[in-house]
Amino acid sequence: MLDTHGPPHPRRYAHGNARTVGGITGCGELGGVQMRPTELAAIRAGDIDVAFRRWERPRVRVGTRMRTAVGLVEVTSVDRVPVRALTAADARRAGAASLAALRHGLDRLHPDRPVYRIGLRYAGVDPRHVLREAVPDPTEIDAIVAWLDRLDRASPTGPWTRATLLLIDELPATRAPDLAQRMGRDTPSFKQNVRKLKERGLTESLDIGYRLSARGAAVLDHEGHPRSARDRSVPEPGIPLPHIGAAATRALTAHGVVRLEQVARLSEGEVQALHGVGPYALRHLRTAMDAAGLAFRDDPDASPQASATPETS
Repeated sequence: MLDTHGPPHPRRYAHGNARTVGGITGCGELGGVQMRPTELAAIRAGDIDVAFRRWERPRVRVGTRMRTAVGLVEVTSVDRVPVRALTAADARRAGAASLAALRHGLDRLHPDRPVYRIGLRYAGVDPRHVLREAVPDPTEIDAIVAWLDRLDRASPTGPWTRATLLLIDELPATRAPDLAQRMGRDTPSFKQNVRKLKERGLTESLDIGYRLSARGAAVLDHEGHPRSARDRSVPEPGIPLPHIGAAATRALTAHGVVRLEQVARLSEGEVQALHGVGPYALRHLRTAMDAAGLAFRDDPDASPQASATPETS
């Protein structure tokens, strides 16, 4: 069941949305409450289509689309409902084990506040995912360059856009604090700048650091910035690892495992034995492999190819 408590930050959620751009919020939170990965997966599958919150007043708007780990989730309705009117069907639609469990969750905090039922639906992939892989045409590049120039002119600390793109290209999957230090910036302001670039599909966030997108590379190449072949971020062939947390990502990449096909050549026990890989990472790896038609080597449904000797170099 989706969490039903936890007050939002008063500034961040003014008007009910966090970092709203064009009707899309920049976080996977519903009125200040983080949605769990399993709940997001259920929303994408259509198994959950409502959530319940105790609010003094509505904190989201109909039509708002939230960026989450599974893609966009849209708010389809916001209705105030009396607790006595909740039904077992409401509980099932919210992913609760029972009506009693739903009511208990709502009564854990601020039981005096009214209850709101929020309709939810999966609204597709995050448009930035598609955007960052689309190589812009000359007209689009001109528009991006003009936008970058405006950001540089408006910056009180001087131009930063190209230097940031080049640094991310040179040092992909590097911690944001380390990149910020290289830029002579504090980490929060550096991250804020990178988010601006990410909105235009020029960079991609990883569990650790960032990488330059095909779109960002096209802009740098268009302007003639030096990018030696050894410094370019060349994606590994195959399906990249899902977001499984920094510790698990470090554990796998330290063993040369950077794509799902390599995970499928390992047993679940071998992956679980790696320091930093916990239940959260395993769950996300299983989900991603299921979607890709893959499985751990010792899974009964694993293909013969997946049972081959691990190739991690």
